[in-house]
Parts: sequence; structure tokens; C-alpha cells
Amino acid sequence: MARYLVFLLVIFYLFTGCGNKKKPSLSGTDEVTIGDFIESFELIKPPYEVADTSLNKKANDSLLIANKIFAQFVPDSVLTKVFGKNAKPKIYMGKRVTIEKETYLFTKIITTDKKAALVLCFDKENKFKAYLPLLVQDNNPATTQISGLDRRFSFYKTVSLKAPDGSTAEGKEAYSYDKESEHFLLIMMDPLDDRVQEVINPIDTFARKNKFSADYVKDRMNIVSIRDDNKAGKINFFIHLDRNKGECTGEIKGVAGFTSANTAIYKLPGDACSLQFIFSSSSVSLKEIEACGAHRGVKCSFDGSFSRKKETKQKTTPKRTSK
Repeated sequence: MARYLVFLLVIFYLFTGCGNKKKPSLSGTDEVTIGDFIESFELIKPPYEVADTSLNKKANDSLLIANKIFAQFVPDSVLTKVFGKNAKPKIYMGKRVTIEKETYLFTKIITTDKKAALVLCFDKENKFKAYLPLLVQDNNPATTQISGLDRRFSFYKTVSLKAPDGSTAEGKEAYSYDKESEHFLLIMMDPLDDRVQEVINPIDTFARKNKFSADYVKDRMNIVSIRDDNKAGKINFFIHLDRNKGECTGEIKGVAGFTSANTAIYKLPGDACSLQFIFSSSSVSLKEIEACGAHRGVKCSFDGSFSRKKETKQKTTPKRTSK
């Protein structure tokens, strides 16, 4: 009976001891297997999202992965391609997702001048296969980046750009891991429209006493601005073109001289461009006498007619006189 009780106690301690086995640390003090490495990441189900602002938050030091541990299971080329040669960043454990037979680890990696969130892909044998720079912080205050994994198991990157006029443009890319090529493949792209959304007129504050001094427009992105010049018989001009969804863009600023009552020509020594302005009471017509390719794209020209924009006059409040 005593032997039987001893046997039961031994079995009890074996089971409880195994159940309470401590996981190896990734700090570099313990020996770590690839299984230990992967299982140290918290298992979650999609969706999962990370924002550029979250990379600025101080991470818990208990999530740190020693560089030598990371290098055991992830090729050096991963850090080199993202952070440069000989980089020794701080690497933090993130989340873990299993999709079919692949395991994806989300990591936060930081150096003094760069912060990024990477996805690491391992196959069913726990062999490293590919990586995806899910989010690389750009330090641009005008942009906001949010990336992640959606419910359809697509890895996505989104970036929003806030223009000076308050408008916002957004771009998005989606990726999926391809087993045959063993790479993350781009499966969808909606490019960020980072073209200028508002024209900043550099001569807007110049005097406009000349009868032709005004703004002539096709729309808010295609304008010809005419202003007075200090010299008689000359005008300042600024032209901005943006047509066909950005396929035709151009910009030029200079001084043109009148050759007749309603015609002025821009011609500057050293500039091959020669541009003619023909004014009427309601429009201006432009014609390139000599090609102005240095100031515009190859798929367009400054030729065209622009309608004169009515000048908005500020209303004045009549002064009240005392009786």
C-alpha cells in the first residue's frame, strides 16, 4: 500500500511539474527552439490593426527579443533590407495568426531613426518563408498610416494625406502570401493621389490695376494669373496646369511684354520657351510660339483659352451718421 501511494505521488508531481513548465525567455538568457519562439507570440484571430502612432508608444520590456535569438530563426537580410546594414534595432513580440498551414508573426522593430511593423511568415514545419514590411513610419505630419490583417486574410497598408486646403487623399495596398513563389504578392493597389489639390498663386498679392490684370481659369487647377509689373508695357504672369488626372501638368512664372494693345509675349534669354498672350474683355488665349517643354509635361501644352474670373468685391458697410 505504501509503495502504491509513493507511485501516485510521483505521477502527481510529474504531471503538475509538466503543467507548470516555464516558457523559455527570448531575452537571450535561455536556449530557445523555433517552437518556443513562435509560441511566445500571443495567438489571436483576425482582424488585427496597427497604426503609425502606436509605434511611438513605449513597449513593455518583457516583450523584447534579443537580436541573437531573432537571428536564429529570421535571416539577417530581413533587417538589412528594412533598416540598413549592421542595424541592431530593438525587436518586440507582437501577435500571432494562423491561416491554413502558415503562421504569421507581427513584430515591432525600432532603431534611433526608423520604426516599423513587420510580418514574418513560417510554414507548417516552422521554417521561415517570407516577410512583409507592414508599416514603416515616414515621419510626415501630413500623413497617417494604418495597416493590418482583415477578416478575409488580406494584409493591407493604407496611407492618408491631408492637403493644405483641408482635403484628404488616401491610398491602399493589399497583399497575400503565395506558397508557390514563397513571397507576399501585391493583389490590389489604389495609389495615393498626392498631387497638389490647391494652387498656391505666388503673384496673387501683386497689384491688378492694368485692365487685363485678373485670374483666368478653366477650373481651380488650371489657371492663368495676370498682375501688374513695375515697368510700363509689361505684366507679371503665373500659369498652372493640371489636366487629365495628372497626365498633363505644368507651371511657369515670368514677365511678358506687350507687342500690341491686346497681345503680350514672354521670351527670356536662356529659356527656349516663347509664349503668346492674346487678351479680350472676357478671356485670354495662350499659344506656344516656341516649345515650353521645360515647364510642362510632354503630353500637353500651354495652348488654350481661359475665361476671365469675376473679381469678388468685399461688401462695405455704410457708415451711420448721427442726426
